Amino acid sequence: MDPAHGLLENPHDVYRRLRESAPVHRTAGPDGSPAWLVTRYEDVRAALADPRLSLDKARAREGSYRGLSLPPALDANLLNMDPPDHARIRRLVARAFTTRRVAHLRAPMRRTADLLLDALGPHGTTDLIAAYAAPLPITVICDLLGVPDDHRRDFRAWTDALVAPDPARPAAAKEAVVAMLGFFTGLIAAKRAEPADDLLSDLIAVREEGDRLTEDELMSLAFLILFAGYENTVQLIGNAVLSLLEHPEQLAALRTHPARIPAAVEEFARYEGPALLAIRRFPTEDVTIGGVTVPAGETVLLSLAAANRDPARFPDPDRLDLGRDTSGHLALGHGIHHCLGAPLARAETEIALAALLERFPDLALASDARRWRPSLRARGLVALPVTYAEKTS
Repeated sequence: MDPAHGLLENPHDVYRRLRESAPVHRTAGPDGSPAWLVTRYEDVRAALADPRLSLDKARAREGSYRGLSLPPALDANLLNMDPPDHARIRRLVARAFTTRRVAHLRAPMRRTADLLLDALGPHGTTDLIAAYAAPLPITVICDLLGVPDDHRRDFRAWTDALVAPDPARPAAAKEAVVAMLGFFTGLIAAKRAEPADDLLSDLIAVREEGDRLTEDELMSLAFLILFAGYENTVQLIGNAVLSLLEHPEQLAALRTHPARIPAAVEEFARYEGPALLAIRRFPTEDVTIGGVTVPAGETVLLSLAAANRDPARFPDPDRLDLGRDTSGHLALGHGIHHCLGAPLARAETEIALAALLERFPDLALASDARRWRPSLRARGLVALPVTYAEKTS
């Protein structure tokens, strides 16, 4: 039996088996095309920073897994670029997507979190993904980009179709891409005509020494910010809450010491991070990883989830420990491709958890059933049924 068998259903069990027996394993990508899966921390970390592993699809050998198929107007993003193009785009984006902008979003984030919790009422049962973990980041991302309210309800369906395609609807992913392309074309035109105080308007205006983003680069960045920023944060919030509810002693400690929430978010990211895999890479020459030679052009999949549970780096890695030293975890990447939106994802998760724990001291799982999204790329819950009650005096 292939040691990667069962990866969709039980990823952490399979990753443990692979780390021990086949840490660089010939397998298949999400679309069935051949790829190499890397699972040990030392190998994954080194590969994330290896300039010989390209993100440019043009480097891929015919027949290898290439990742999502996107039109050119959405493909010109940081997840498909190497230096010097990558450095140029990232430098321009950094001039608009600043730490100050993220800091200014913290108060609106908290207001949104409180409003969503207000809507739940003082007690009851709810799906915390649909009622809280999903609408909070979509509101934040749409406010950040300047997306009108009446267009926000479609985003969840679009991203679901791309991250966890429904086998019964093979055309859904393509339809989602077409819809997003049309939406962002109109939105960018509107922002160009009437700039506002939002990130998309700033990205349109930003320039450095005469350089500025092209139309396709703008479109691709808007898509990436929405898609990655929203999806990763939904999953990180949902996974963090589930982890706490499954570990009541850790939950009690965090309630007692809420100042520890920022450090706890790093452990949630390590323990059950939103991305199972880093973006696929293609060697520009034959590369040896973990003693295995991967030919140029073949696809390399780096398992962030497997690396973050490698006992060679994190002792007793399958145990949630909010006091753990999480330095060096790879949940948000490493090297020049480290997640640009990491500060935003961290801030949203910290605020989501703080508001939830303050409001509902009697939060509990409503069901023992776990329904993870059927995805080899992402680790997130379909639903999180909980019971809740406000503190009574």
